[in-house]
Amino acid sequence: MSWFLIYDTDAAEYYLTLAGYGVLGGLMLLALALPSALSGGEGRRMPVKQLVYCSVSIALAMVTSFIKFTALPFGGSVTLFSMFFICFTGFLYGPGTGLMTGAAYGMLQLLMDPHIYAPVQVLLDYLLAFGALGLSGFFWKSRRGLIKGCVAGMTGRYLCHVVSGYVFFAEYTPQGMHPLLYSLGYNATYIFPEMIATLILLSVPAVSGSLNQIKRMEQTARF
Repeated sequence: MSWFLIYDTDAAEYYLTLAGYGVLGGLMLLALALPSALSGGEGRRMPVKQLVYCSVSIALAMVTSFIKFTALPFGGSVTLFSMFFICFTGFLYGPGTGLMTGAAYGMLQLLMDPHIYAPVQVLLDYLLAFGALGLSGFFWKSRRGLIKGCVAGMTGRYLCHVVSGYVFFAEYTPQGMHPLLYSLGYNATYIFPEMIATLILLSVPAVSGSLNQIKRMEQTARF
């Protein structure tokens, strides 16, 4: 793995090489384009407009992820609705597009701020955790589907981080506390406040009405 990763024994952490950044960037683009090649998961060719929507959603999620209301010492932060944009993509286009867009966003997060301790940890904290935001796509035809989808997607991300914290970061558990309980509590302190804030925002009629109108317009354009 020396072509793509360098291990720092002092930090006990891997760092990406230039080749590693290149491969990861290529995989990110592939993940974003894959739904188009596979008909977007809904039996039709993905239009360019949909690809643009997904790209813009990732960009907005990335920008808002830098706007942090609070940041925890071992990773994790409450941001300005950054998870919402990926969940909204799933709500617009279904689970196939949502999951792949989330995975692409996870790889972008890894490119921007890599913390690599083990291959499975990367899978849990980046690809699966952010990819799970696309679980919202399973509710894209459901009544109040965006609210249900956000709960499902953000909970999915939470569970991935909990497993990662329990397996790879148990050493940071305060003395006398079980590592699993600590991981459950630690990750809840930043995932759930942002989830609650997002649900409050979506409960505003003007906001939910506008988002549903966007979906109706996009569906009309596709048929």
